[in-house]
Amino acid sequence: MSSDTPTTTLTVFFGFQRVAHGSKTEVLEQLSRRDDPGPYLVFDDQTGAQLDLDMRELPPELRYPEAEPHRDDAPRGVGRPKLGVVAREVTLLPRHWDWLGRQPGGASVALRKLVEDARRVNAERDTVRAAQEAAYRFMTAIAGNLPGFEEATRALFAGEEQRFATLIDPWPADVRAHLQKLAAAGWNHR
Repeated sequence: MSSDTPTTTLTVFFGFQRVAHGSKTEVLEQLSRRDDPGPYLVFDDQTGAQLDLDMRELPPELRYPEAEPHRDDAPRGVGRPKLGVVAREVTLLPRHWDWLGRQPGGASVALRKLVEDARRVNAERDTVRAAQEAAYRFMTAIAGNLPGFEEATRALFAGEEQRFATLIDPWPADVRAHLQKLAAAGWNHR
């Protein structure tokens, strides 16, 4: 894993109330102490994506007696996992492969340099887009039936921070706060 990869944190909602937040282990521990039966909506704080959480992944001392231990039988991937290098397929035209083959260090080095250059040049735009998409994923999963949802979505993607805040103001406090947190990076770059 690269040093620029942020640690994944999760936020959990029961209805419109935030009931847990933290690393996966912390969230599992917090949920194990709750009396309500759920269902819980679990979200990745970086992407806004809804996740499934397996309560069997609790540390052994916190597991329910009937829970089975989690086993990771996934086959080892190709690449250099200890360095964070992952092999994937790339489809290019023959002229692209020819050009890459002529570059110092070969195709892999040239592709890594091109990607790093593109990341640097597009960093601000990518940050705005990622924040908008994370907020949208969360909004769609939890607030799709709330009043003003469609207009709030339009304001989010138009970069209209004040209008967005006004439209989500009547929404439940925990939903509104989490949504503002997810969208914040998108406003800071306009």
